[in-house]
Amino acid sequence: MTRLDITPYLADQLDWHWSGQLRPRLEGLTDDEYRWEPVPGCWNVRPRGESEAPVQGGSGENVIEFAFPEPVPAPVTTIAWRLGHLVVGVLGARVAGHFGGPPYDYMTHDYPGTAAEALAQLDETYAAWQAGVRGLDEEALARPVGEAEGPWAAEPMLTLVLHINREVIHHGAEIALLRDLYAHRGADAGR
Repeated sequence: MTRLDITPYLADQLDWHWSGQLRPRLEGLTDDEYRWEPVPGCWNVRPRGESEAPVQGGSGENVIEFAFPEPVPAPVTTIAWRLGHLVVGVLGARVAGHFGGPPYDYMTHDYPGTAAEALAQLDETYAAWQAGVRGLDEEALARPVGEAEGPWAAEPMLTLVLHINREVIHHGAEIALLRDLYAHRGADAGR
């Protein structure tokens, strides 16, 4: 029986979505869209000192907003918040924990104030994640992910790769929807 090298399929699944769907939809993202709040009470990335959120992460001029425990229902999040989540919690922390990348965490990350800076961070962490995944062989995909993944510690790396694919795809779709809502906001453009 011939063994199937699944690594290229795992990486290509996400790259197909990234190259054909998500990244093209992010072209032309403006700073207004980046921080646009479609409803009152959104969690966002705000200049330090302007947030009233109970938890404010970030080491630079901007903070990302959270609460622990998260309220029910959780606030709607902006494109800036979702990009910060993708960069830090979905990709960056996993690159750091599994592929030797620089440390990433919500409390010490330097959240960008502009869409261009956020997209540059996203491109960088996405490329690092994909390079790491493409370097995994069958043995590495079967190895438990370890302590970096908390309750998932005993799960194989394959499970994490599939989870990250889902995370990038679904958050990317949310960002695309927010861009559509922004483009069609009509008379409420001032919100």
